[in-house]
Amino acid sequence: MSVAELDVSAQALQTQQEESQWLVIWRRFRKHKLAVVGLAMIIILVLLALLAPALAPYDPLFIDLNKQNLGLSSQHWLGTDELGRDMLSRLMYAARISLLVGFTVTLLGEGIGVIFGAFAGYYGGWVDTILTRFLDFMTTLPTLPLLMVLYKVLADFRFPLIPHEASSVFIMIGILTLLGWMGPARLVRGMVLSLRNQDFTEASRALGVSDLRIIFRHMIPNAMAPIIVSATLSVGTTIVVESGLSFLGFGVQPPTPTWGNMLQNVQKDMWMAPWKAFFPGLAIFLTSLAFNFVGDGLRDALDPRLKM
Repeated sequence: MSVAELDVSAQALQTQQEESQWLVIWRRFRKHKLAVVGLAMIIILVLLALLAPALAPYDPLFIDLNKQNLGLSSQHWLGTDELGRDMLSRLMYAARISLLVGFTVTLLGEGIGVIFGAFAGYYGGWVDTILTRFLDFMTTLPTLPLLMVLYKVLADFRFPLIPHEASSVFIMIGILTLLGWMGPARLVRGMVLSLRNQDFTEASRALGVSDLRIIFRHMIPNAMAPIIVSATLSVGTTIVVESGLSFLGFGVQPPTPTWGNMLQNVQKDMWMAPWKAFFPGLAIFLTSLAFNFVGDGLRDALDPRLKM
């Protein structure tokens, strides 16, 4: 048999093994009923957010002072707010912003943390010492006050070619990313420390493989299971943090709707119009719960110690 045929056979075998591994993971995941429910909820939320322009019955920014604080009705299924804006339409458009912030911050934060932790864990020595001390310094910073200060400092910043209303969204993404990569960095550093002296790593070094190739082809892929679980849980946490900051006035600013800023100024109407607080709060709760369920299911599915 020729070398080319051997290579093709090896690639086919590797592809088959990867497919069977993903099938095993999917079977394990399906056994976690709450995780499947959480995944279905996330899919529905994403579809509602993507299809909001087609499904929303009203313009989320349209103000009708003749319909202030209307209750649930056939015209306004979830009522209206203090400016007469349709709550259902605003919830659907708010899902676009809240999910965008959650997914983008998680993707950027996990990416930075993975690279930072992988280099610190792989090289060790003075590199690990310097990077770990910097990580310790970032971890000790008071997150909530720093978030508020950074937002106030950057509140007037304007991005070129980006509408004024969207600037606060990108500022919030940048701030949450800046302060959200430390957890993944610690996780990956610990994983790489346990992997860098394994036999496959020593064999790669003996073959003359470069350090960068070892890190990105062996270290990071072998640490992907906890990274995926961490990222899933991080999305829900980020949405809760963004909602809290927006509620306090330090996040995405009106009229751009998010679930957090929809809760602003509802205290005075809590008893007269409780739906203004209930539905945004329910959206935040269900989204966070769904991502936590999926994270738990992935943790069980990706655990190699579990039996098939």
